[in-house]
Order: sequence, then structure tokens, then C-alpha cells
Amino acid sequence: MSKGDKLGFREKGIWSDLLFVILGSALMGLGIGVFLVDAKVVPGGVSGLSMTIHYLSGGAIPVGIMMWIFNIPLFIWGVVELGKQFGVRTLVGFTLSSFFIDFFRGEFPIIGGPALQKSSSIIALLQEDFLIAVLCGGVLLGIGLGIIFKFRGTTAGSDIVAAVAQKRFGWKPGQTFMVVDFIVISLAGLVIHFKGLTVGRPALTLTLYAFTMLFVSSRIVDVIIDGFDYARSATIITEKTNEISEFILNDLSRGGTSLYGRGLYLKKDRQIIYTVLGRHEMSKLVRRVKEIDEDAFVVVNNVHEVLGEGFRPRI
Repeated sequence: MSKGDKLGFREKGIWSDLLFVILGSALMGLGIGVFLVDAKVVPGGVSGLSMTIHYLSGGAIPVGIMMWIFNIPLFIWGVVELGKQFGVRTLVGFTLSSFFIDFFRGEFPIIGGPALQKSSSIIALLQEDFLIAVLCGGVLLGIGLGIIFKFRGTTAGSDIVAAVAQKRFGWKPGQTFMVVDFIVISLAGLVIHFKGLTVGRPALTLTLYAFTMLFVSSRIVDVIIDGFDYARSATIITEKTNEISEFILNDLSRGGTSLYGRGLYLKKDRQIIYTVLGRHEMSKLVRRVKEIDEDAFVVVNNVHEVLGEGFRPRI
């Protein structure tokens, strides 16, 4: 086993993976530490629970340190329950994200940090454009998490809880995330309400902001991991396969595959065309298919990744 495998990163590009995990952790730290903590909008999971403890302590306990403390027993639990898949890369991921949150807030022990949340621009944004501030925090959080996950890092926390719940009880990860986030955000809302930390907005309003922000950041994580839909696939069932094939080959300069199938209703053998095109090319194809054969049956699907001639690969 190579050193890269032992560290939990890919054998090829281990250092590039690590650099991207650092970048993702820094963006996540910016989103939470600079925008969300002072906005009192909690993202759920261990980070949200840590923010809740931060509020209960009157700001005496830094969010990042609390995250790291919460994640240590979860990390050990994950290794015991699930094996070494929660190895060094998990430790690196949640340690870096915890560090950057406190560093950007100027609250990291001994070395401090720039305290970006105290800058006049951030303060003005929170006071005058609260929604934009929350969206900035959610977007940075989503991009950071997406980069970490894409390059095989992990931030522990809810990931471990979800994996153990799936193994022991058969719960789907999405269900676990939803339950955990709902409990954490609701608990944070109660703490904010009873501590009088509403920053001029009712606690219920801040809780609704939190759920909205959670949805936005989750969607961004999906986009970073899967990418935008930059291609479409089409399955075409028609009696005029030759004409449509010629249009794909000659007019669109694309390839395709002819499959053989049998209709269930008419019990008739026929050719089925399968092709992958760019988004703009697909509209041309669909329009032309309808001109050639009004009775053609066309199914179009989004494609996140295409490996092959004529398409750019993703990272």
C-alpha cells in the first residue's frame, strides 16, 4: 500500500487532493466564521451545534474549537464502527475546517487571526443586506464542502452519524441528515430566542433563514460534486433511423449507437438510437427529429459526466 493510500487520498495526485481540501476548508471557514456566526443563522450538524454552544457561553467558547471537540468522539466512533475508511483524511478535514473558522474570526488560541467579521464591510452587510450576507455564507459553505467532498475529504460530524445509522438501522443518509439538521437548527433557534440574541429579527425568522440557507448550500454541494449539466443524452425510437442518424453524423458532427429492441405492444423489432450531445445541440436534434418523424418517441436525460472524444472531462 502506498503512502497516499494510507493517508486516505488517491495514490495519484495526493498533494493536489490535500491542497483542494485545504482550499475547501478555508472557504467553509469563511462562510461560517465570517458570515453565519454573527448572523445567528445556524447551518445544522456539528457546526450548528458548536455555534449553539458558542451562543450559550456568551461567545467565550470559539466555534472551531467546539467543532473539533465534538468531532473527536465521533471520529473514534466512526473508526470503531466502520473501520479505517474514516481515517486520516477525516481527521485532516475536520481539523482544518475547525482551524479556519476560528482563525478568520481572530479567535484561534495564541495566533489569533484577522477577525474579518469585525471589518466595516461585513458589519454593514449584516446590518443593511442581511439576506445577501446569509446567502454569501451559505454559498461559501456549500462551495467549501463540495470541494472537500469532491477531493475525497470529509468533515466528520453528521457524515459519521449517517454512515453508522445506515449500517445499524438501515436508515438512508438523507433521512439522517434531515433529522439531525432539524434538531440542531430548532435547538439553536430556542437558544437564540431565550438568550435574546435575535440581532433585531425574531428567532423564528432566523430559523427559517437557516433552513433556506441549508437548502442553498446543499444544492451547491451537489453542483460542485456532480457539476452543471453540460450535456444531454437522447434515446430515440423511430421508423426513420437512417435519416435521423445522418443528421446526427453529418449536421451535428456527433456519434451515436444503434441498439436493437422489440416493442412490447406491436411485438415489432426496431432500431433505437442513443446519442450524447451538448445542451444547445440537443434542441436542434429534437426539432429535427419531429420534422423527420412526428411519431418518434424521444427521451432526453441530463448528463453530468462524459468521458470520450468531443467532450471535456471533469476534474
